[in-house]
Amino acid sequence: KLNFAKRMSYIKASEIREILKVTEQEDVISFAGGLPAPELFPIDEINEINQIVLKEAGTKALQYTTTEGYVPLREWIANRMNERLGTTFDKDNILITHGSQQGLDLSGKVFLDEGDIVLCESPTYLAAISAFKAYGCSFIELPTDGDGMMMDVLEDVLSNTPHIKLIYAIPTFQNPTGKTWSLERRRKLAELSAKYGVAVIEDNPYGELRFEGESLPSIKSFDEAGNILCTGSFSKIFCPGFRIGWIAGDKEIIRKYVLVKQGTDLQCNTIAQMTIAEYLKRYDIDKHIAKIVEVYRKRRNVAIERYFPDTIKFTRPEGGLFTWIELPEGISARDVLVRSLEKKIAFVPGGSFYPNGNKENTLRINYSNMPEDKIEKGLKTLGEVVKEYISQSK
Repeated sequence: KLNFAKRMSYIKASEIREILKVTEQEDVISFAGGLPAPELFPIDEINEINQIVLKEAGTKALQYTTTEGYVPLREWIANRMNERLGTTFDKDNILITHGSQQGLDLSGKVFLDEGDIVLCESPTYLAAISAFKAYGCSFIELPTDGDGMMMDVLEDVLSNTPHIKLIYAIPTFQNPTGKTWSLERRRKLAELSAKYGVAVIEDNPYGELRFEGESLPSIKSFDEAGNILCTGSFSKIFCPGFRIGWIAGDKEIIRKYVLVKQGTDLQCNTIAQMTIAEYLKRYDIDKHIAKIVEVYRKRRNVAIERYFPDTIKFTRPEGGLFTWIELPEGISARDVLVRSLEKKIAFVPGGSFYPNGNKENTLRINYSNMPEDKIEKGLKTLGEVVKEYISQSK
């Protein structure tokens, strides 16, 4: 019998990936994955640009490149973040990664030893939980309200708990709840991170997808100690199949990330990076994002309250891909899922988004992937299943 690494006991199959296997059936209405709308992928433009890249720089595009990534792409990312998020980056603050997910995994490699503690929002992104758990850490979940993580509780935990290495946060259109942090909380987190010498991973895959309300500067823009790292991604604003994202931070820290990335995969796909950079040069990405936002806004607007009983609570996000639903206490979303899958409706039960478990009456709904008529139909059926469960539990 083989003797596996201890970390294999911390790693569980991702619930989302397992549910997505079911959703590959044509007739399933899926609210499960965070899948972008495939009809919005710029297929013709990418086809044209691929030809250009191969014709003008084929030998370079098919060759190895540096671990840090393709320079014009890193320059574009740095400028974009400075413009949008109030940062002061140049290309050497940016490392290209396989989606922002790899940025999370490399963060575990760079910061976490067995027995260290990660602080996160409660609930939080389940693939971040998996990425960090592999390094033998444990989690302290921090309560949130409509303005994000509660800073008084955070300060209390920071001042009383040894071995805290990382604070993980998704301050804009949080996954899974869709919540957005206030400006005050962002500023305060940067202050506490400096005071207690703890690194912050500010995960921002959805920030560009704002339907309404005001854009806010990043937590990083308030960072005077250099402790904060930001992830970003082309997956939600361009197309996820390229798997191109980035992690950005102070240059000395990024150099450490470069070292661990060299041991992981040497570099990200050269031709994908060059294709994206060429697209950004020739086309208007803002026009493309505006098209995505318009579609997702309409999909988010399909009214949950029309189909669900008024004993549930749900979020109405200002952007991003997800709405979070809280069922009455005592109702398990996993049970609801079993019944709704029989009716060909899929979603993700909320329990997996709590690193320490125990919150089964919640679920996450994705609205980016399905057209409005299917969303209507899916919510109507799901609402009926939920009503059935609530009446049975009385």
